[in-house]
Amino acid sequence: MKKWIQKHPYLFFLLPGVILYGLFMIYPLVSALGYSFFSWDGFIRKEFIGFENFRKVLREYPYKEKFWKALGHNAKFFLTTFILQTTIGLYIAIQLNKEKPVMEFFQAVYFLTYTLSMVVVGFLWLLLLNPNWGAVSQFLSLIGLEKWVAPWLGQESTALNTIILINFWRWFGYPVLVFKAGLQSIPQELNEAAIVDGANKWHLFRYITLPLLKPTIIMVTILTFIWDFNAFELVFVMQGSSGNPHYSTDLLATFFYRTAFGDPTTGAAGGNIGVASAIAVVMLIIIGFASYFGIRIMQKSEIEY
Repeated sequence: MKKWIQKHPYLFFLLPGVILYGLFMIYPLVSALGYSFFSWDGFIRKEFIGFENFRKVLREYPYKEKFWKALGHNAKFFLTTFILQTTIGLYIAIQLNKEKPVMEFFQAVYFLTYTLSMVVVGFLWLLLLNPNWGAVSQFLSLIGLEKWVAPWLGQESTALNTIILINFWRWFGYPVLVFKAGLQSIPQELNEAAIVDGANKWHLFRYITLPLLKPTIIMVTILTFIWDFNAFELVFVMQGSSGNPHYSTDLLATFFYRTAFGDPTTGAAGGNIGVASAIAVVMLIIIGFASYFGIRIMQKSEIEY
């Protein structure tokens, strides 16, 4: 054993991390895959039924309707966040990349929200958006926009959009910081040479900054996809208090939770561990395939200079 450690010392130092990762990541994933092939009586595993739980999720009422609705919400969650972070986020990153002392202060301010717990953010915005005495409602009334005061989280038409914007507010600092790091890695000589050749600011951004920043944008997009398709805490906290019986804010993760453990807002019973495990496996497949192809695209877009 001693000789083996001396020959492969790096494996010895990696061992604690591998054990923890296997215990808290690999084992739950493998367990969920195994559970999805069995029928369950509450939390008691019964006979092997093959892909029956997957058939229920994808083809049987009411799981089919709820699954595809939740998947659509996840897609909207991701696409909206992606559009906002690659427009507003990239613009802010470009401004922060300018060599001005005040920009360091604003960088800290933008990143501060990312350090907050999702549960804290959820409860904070529940207070701010309260239609009766919340700070947002009071401010709108103060400036004469009383008609905009509404139960944003209690209306099916606005609940999901509101949570998406709150999630973006919390996540916003991370892509800004990564985009700024990507901008700083671009050699200034390229911009200087282009300016000598008569390029304006749009030409610099379109033909130099954007192509060289493409791998960074793809990397952030992959991380955003993984995060948004795993989103749970914020939606669960704000959904549980919205009183919305139509599950207009349901995502795959909250659908999985309610299927496995019941619905705390309506008192509906859960215990469908097999179906819930099938939902978790489908989530893993979606995230895995999207991440794989995203990484392949990122590798092909990398530029050496």
